[in-house]
Amino acid sequence: MDTQLQELADYAIKYAVDAGVQYCDARAEEQERKSVLMENGETEHVRSINDTGIGIRLVKNGTWSFCSITNPKSKEQIKNSIDESIKNSVHYAKNKKEKFSIYPNVAVKKKIDYPILEKPDLEKLMKIGIECNKNILDAPKIIKSIVNPWYTNNSKYFTNSEGSEILQNFSDVVIDMVATAHESGLTQSVNITEGGRGGMEQITRNDKTQNSAQEIAKKASELLSAKPAKEEKSTVVMNPDFVALLTHEILGHPSEADRVLGKEMAWAGGAWWKGKIGEKIGSEQLNVFDDPTIKESLGWYFFDDEGVQTRKTTLMEKGVLKNHMQNRETGQIFNKPPTGNMRATNFRFMPLIRMACTCIGNGDWDVEEMIKEVKNGYLISNMKIPSIDMKRYNWSISCQYAQKIENGEVTDLLRDVIVMGTSPEFFESIDACGNDFTVRPITNCGKGDPMQSMIMGNGGPSIRGVATVKSVN
Repeated sequence: MDTQLQELADYAIKYAVDAGVQYCDARAEEQERKSVLMENGETEHVRSINDTGIGIRLVKNGTWSFCSITNPKSKEQIKNSIDESIKNSVHYAKNKKEKFSIYPNVAVKKKIDYPILEKPDLEKLMKIGIECNKNILDAPKIIKSIVNPWYTNNSKYFTNSEGSEILQNFSDVVIDMVATAHESGLTQSVNITEGGRGGMEQITRNDKTQNSAQEIAKKASELLSAKPAKEEKSTVVMNPDFVALLTHEILGHPSEADRVLGKEMAWAGGAWWKGKIGEKIGSEQLNVFDDPTIKESLGWYFFDDEGVQTRKTTLMEKGVLKNHMQNRETGQIFNKPPTGNMRATNFRFMPLIRMACTCIGNGDWDVEEMIKEVKNGYLISNMKIPSIDMKRYNWSISCQYAQKIENGEVTDLLRDVIVMGTSPEFFESIDACGNDFTVRPITNCGKGDPMQSMIMGNGGPSIRGVATVKSVN
């Protein structure tokens, strides 16, 4: 990171403290992003974006205020922005009834360089994109191939009025792919995202990306002759990719403490299990955690945007709700330590409580054994589109494809399948978790007003439960 940017962040803290604030933190960030979009073998565009700035939070008269500065060049810019923020805090403090209080945190001074085995490279990304495009187009009945590889190099410096100075340097490498097949008036698309925190190895290791390209193309072609599913409530075995989105929507989001408190109701919803910590709300097979320490996932980081060191947080244990994801403010309300989940998309935004890597815990079932016990049911594969109510109680999530299970055997391929249920009933129905735990990359989670898009990990093993299944044409 440019030393001048760090010095300006340090100056922001000093100036704010001298101006009499109760608390202040600053996030200086630099990001380089390079991406390629390829469609049907042609390069649509190559983009390179560099973004630099500082975001400053402060508390004056018990009220938060925030400002951000893009590409700051002088202390005068910092001073003027902080002066305006202080005015805002003083103004809104007149009608504020709640007193400002945050959970104590230890000051840390540290620099962390995340491991990279192979440095991200645009030319290598383009080569991989061309190979994947070819793999998709080589499959029969494919009419469209979209491949979007990208990487970011990030440098984040956090400092606050309590004495923390934390610099984190890391890279993310990701590739998004879509295969679309068409025949006789029917169109089917299958997509996948691969990648993680690290270097080129995140998409080149074991030819994972090229293999994924072939798999989605093959499946898109096969879906053209697949059957729709009749509507029925039945046993479902969900694969880890589908479980990742299900976990994200009906376990991760309602575990964010600001949603539990109703502070996100206007835009992103609340949580049906408000006030239920310590109560049993699922089967004994259900264990849920959030863990920012899972290496190479897109939700891997050592310190959050409040300077809180990360750790694994148990959210649900044997079906009993244990905790929510907390920031320093909600931690004080719930009398729980902050969990290291306070994050912002970038310096332009106030941080919010966000999932890092929320997962259902691994089980000890062999997946084939899980399926063998099912007389009549469905194998549900790969995430697609969620639709969830405001309190994450009623949910429906479409999958990319499904297969019928009859007398313990996987039979017909099914298309346009959606899975539906209510959270407490479904959680209670889970009777088996596989031993195939997997973390999947999530690159477009939205939350907040203004909306912040965030990357993270979600995951789990294959799970077995009961839900309603039907096809929607």
